Amino acid sequence: MKNIKKILSWKIIAPIEIVIGLLIFIIIFCIAANADMKSAENELRVTVDYMKNQCNESQIRDLASEAKSLLRVTESVDQIRWHLKYDKEIPHSKRAKENNLENYATDSYLDGLILLDKDGNVETAFDASGLGSKAVLDMTDRDSLMNLMSFTEDSYAIRVVLEDESQVDLAAVSRIDEDGVLVGYYDTSATYAATVNNSIRTIISGVSKKKNGTIVISSGNKIIISNDKKLEGTNVEDTPILNKIMKHGTGSKLTHAKDKNSVFGHQFGLMEKSRDYYIYAFMGEHNVFGNTFFDVLAALLFYVLFLIVVNTMMWRAGKIYRRNQLIAQRKYMDSLEEKNRQLQEAVLKAEKASMAKSSFLSRMSHDIRTPLNGIIGLLKIDEDHFEEKDLVRENHRKMQISANHLLSLINDVLQMSKLEDGSIVLTHEVVNLAELSKDVVSIVIDRAKEAGIKWEYKREKTFIPHTCIYGSPVHLRQIFLNIYGNCIKYTHSGGTITTVVDTLEEKDHMCTYRWTISDTGEGMDEEFLEHIFEPFTQEKNDARSVYQGTGLGMAIVKSLVDKMNGTISVTSKKGVGTTFVITIPFEIAPEPAVVEEDHTSKDMDIRGMNILLVEDNELNAEIAEIMLQDQGANVTVAYDGKQAVELFQENEEGTFDAILMDVMMPVMDGLTATKKIRESGKTDAKDIPIIAVTANAFKEDAEKCIAAGMNAHISKPLNMETIKETLKKLCRN
Repeated sequence: MKNIKKILSWKIIAPIEIVIGLLIFIIIFCIAANADMKSAENELRVTVDYMKNQCNESQIRDLASEAKSLLRVTESVDQIRWHLKYDKEIPHSKRAKENNLENYATDSYLDGLILLDKDGNVETAFDASGLGSKAVLDMTDRDSLMNLMSFTEDSYAIRVVLEDESQVDLAAVSRIDEDGVLVGYYDTSATYAATVNNSIRTIISGVSKKKNGTIVISSGNKIIISNDKKLEGTNVEDTPILNKIMKHGTGSKLTHAKDKNSVFGHQFGLMEKSRDYYIYAFMGEHNVFGNTFFDVLAALLFYVLFLIVVNTMMWRAGKIYRRNQLIAQRKYMDSLEEKNRQLQEAVLKAEKASMAKSSFLSRMSHDIRTPLNGIIGLLKIDEDHFEEKDLVRENHRKMQISANHLLSLINDVLQMSKLEDGSIVLTHEVVNLAELSKDVVSIVIDRAKEAGIKWEYKREKTFIPHTCIYGSPVHLRQIFLNIYGNCIKYTHSGGTITTVVDTLEEKDHMCTYRWTISDTGEGMDEEFLEHIFEPFTQEKNDARSVYQGTGLGMAIVKSLVDKMNGTISVTSKKGVGTTFVITIPFEIAPEPAVVEEDHTSKDMDIRGMNILLVEDNELNAEIAEIMLQDQGANVTVAYDGKQAVELFQENEEGTFDAILMDVMMPVMDGLTATKKIRESGKTDAKDIPIIAVTANAFKEDAEKCIAAGMNAHISKPLNMETIKETLKKLCRN
């Protein structure tokens, strides 16, 4: 280097050093500025995404509130139209009708009612809101209103937000007293609506303008909420940065614009869209480039010191420095891209979870309401026709069918949930396939005969070398009941269901069986076959109403077969039929010893038995008490675990022959009460049968009951035959 200095004078070296210094300055400035912009961009993106999620959740709550309000108005109008039909004391004068409409509206907490004749003219009306019937009708689609006369079971419901931000919830149904339409509405004041819908403002209240930048939420072009109060009520296009962001559209890249409050200043920001709102976030350049000045200053000082200390090594050190900076920048960019990718995946997962939740709630609302509506309607009919015993008896039968369907739906949903989270545990028991097949056939063959379906079991093609295997009998039974149930459901009278069982392989104490179950039913499209094992999937939109299905049966079958390390496939052709092929490997079990059946308890009953019934729900307790008393038992009721323990301890030994114990109760739960009874020290404390009677119906629930000291577990709803058999078994000695 000294030799180089001798050749090159300082007049040449100095300009080179200055140029290099300038280059380093520019590079450091660009890197620092870029890093600050990326940091600001990331911070604004996180803020905007957070605000978007919060706005979406707030809007979902508002939509739920709106739906609930419209449902209330619709139900009220529906009840009023029946009053108009059946209230024979209603005078026919216009003034009397107005008075009755006022009474109906007051009783139903409505602000107005309008009766339209068949031509859409106002026959009579009542209005307590001050809006007037004409103004209210102008909010509606007249054609849609009048179409209700052609579809008497349909209704029309809408929420209208007025200029003063007050809300009108309106519903209409066809009249059944004569041709026309009945319109009802409820007016929510602007003050109350603002109070109810103030949740979005609370979201933004905790956002710091200095730290997170300026946040703006707009509805279209109108700014409704901001952490800068001066912007509220203005238009987006009035603020240069917002106007430019709006033109640029949504995205993760920063948009910049001139700051109208500064001569040379700029502002940087971006935008995202929620369901109904646009969310902007921006900050000034002094916030964006807060670290750039210090980064550049530090770099210059380092360069000067570097020149002073090792002037001769400046060129090489500069080259190495720039190379390291580029590597660091590349790593930073890679890291930032990875983080952005992870954030995008997280957003997609959250959106999918939200969609799945909304879809689940929508399906469950329909599937649960359908049998409930039937039960409620039949109860109303029974109330009005109490003396008609045949009708009441038939209605009770229909209510039992609807209740069983509702229970089946709840069981399917709970089991699907446990299958998805992996909490279902298969048992490892000796299973006799021949006996299990008889059980399944005995359950479904009567259903097939009732439907006029021919049942064929190809015995000549069936080969089962080992009838005894290890498996989970409950879940095996459920697999075949679900498949046969599906075949029966979609096969018309005159059709055929065929079953063939054969052996695929036998090796290493394992035997693989294959069931081929075919029907001549409706069949399925190829497109639907790709989704048949997805939860809540049914080929027809009306399948839930026509076939009383949940769309979970095949999903449960697929999950159970997978857990058994088996396979299931489906082939189908529209109008020809469907074939299910189930293949499951089993461990071969030894043939069990023949045990003589114990008939000692079959003829026993529970007449004269003294039972302590522990149930916190008064209605359930009353039902169980009457059912037990009808069988001749003497029943003592306790309404929580503490009362049960006290009754058991206060009475003499042998007072009670058995205890029916609920599990989830206030004051003291059933598990704790059982433990205290067992530890009470009384002569019969260890031996008295304690039977869990609970809505917790899964295997792990039964295991907890047995571990607490109970003798048996029965799931609700109560089945008296099951209770009698259990009491016979435990109390026969």
